[in-house]
Amino acid sequence: MGDNLFSGLGQLGLGDLEGVGVFEEEKKEEKKEEVSKPKEVTEEEILYDKTYKCPLCDNKFTSKMIRTGKNKLIGSDTDLRPRYTIADPIKYDCIVCGNCGYAALNRYFAKATSKQLDMIKQNISSKFKGVDETAPVYSYDEAFVRYQLALVNAVVKKAHASEKGYICLKTAWILRGKAEQLPEDMEGLEEAKKELQKQELQFIKNAYHGFKEAMQTEPFPICGMDEYTFIYLVAELARKCKDYGISLKLISDIITSKTVSPKIKDRARELKDLIKEEVSKK
Repeated sequence: MGDNLFSGLGQLGLGDLEGVGVFEEEKKEEKKEEVSKPKEVTEEEILYDKTYKCPLCDNKFTSKMIRTGKNKLIGSDTDLRPRYTIADPIKYDCIVCGNCGYAALNRYFAKATSKQLDMIKQNISSKFKGVDETAPVYSYDEAFVRYQLALVNAVVKKAHASEKGYICLKTAWILRGKAEQLPEDMEGLEEAKKELQKQELQFIKNAYHGFKEAMQTEPFPICGMDEYTFIYLVAELARKCKDYGISLKLISDIITSKTVSPKIKDRARELKDLIKEEVSKK
């Protein structure tokens, strides 16, 4: 019989069982674990309604804001436009009173003087027809209108050049964001992108103009930026406007300074290389 306990069963027609082990473990079926994908967080889920009191008409209203910590920064463009994982926070940085039309970037909303408020009341509030606040999230088109309103407020109240420039810069970012979100199968996609890029450049040029003036007339920090971060930004806007001479001079000021952070200095070197590449293609 040897080591096979079942040899001879073949004569009973059970030859296929002759080699089976008495205590052989049954093969366990491998359970396929269902890997559940983490739920994708939507833009609407990270928003909340923040309450404001209008400095012009005392109206209490809410404006959508992004919850702290829910939207992670993943990088930035050469002109410091931030990029986040879930939603573009630039869409939510313009605060608008739907009652009187007073509008400003969040950092400037409560800072208007009584004289400025009077100018807005006379030139904007008397004609204002309101904005739609019913959408659960702001589209880029809705955000663009809010920025236009903030810019015209800034012009009417004779705001500092830096404030007007900053609104123009962020409006350019809004247009860039819209262009990036256009569906790939959209009819006339390339034409639409070109038109948005053309509009973006107009706002970039105005931001550059305002920031150049601010650099000469306003103390630092400007728009919340320290001196060399702001100088870098102006250098990049100069490059976008093909004002290479000014851009290279500002870059040189950054690179030769002993007080600039390594991060800004590295960005300045990259910008210098970018200008060399653009000039060489002319």
